[in-house]
Amino acid sequence: MTLDLLLGDVRSLKQKRSVVRPIVAELQRRHPGVAVAETGHLDLHRRAEIGVAVVSSSAGNCKEVLEACERLVAYRPDIELLSARQRLFTDED
Repeated sequence: MTLDLLLGDVRSLKQKRSVVRPIVAELQRRHPGVAVAETGHLDLHRRAEIGVAVVSSSAGNCKEVLEACERLVAYRPDIELLSARQRLFTDED
């Protein structure tokens, strides 16, 4: 899943890191089986892209975990979730 975020009152890349790092850490803490990283908009102050990956034996479980991660980010008051794009890969892909 890719989460596209608009950050609040951020004026530098250092401030951006201070907003994005806690989001990544909270996702990893609440869902220890997911891989989370900042994956895009690295040079923009007020935008961030976070990638979330999960591996499971069922697509339903993957969707459930990804939707929980999306809700966790969407409910944060200091950011605006612009979009969340999910893509599932199977062993045939």
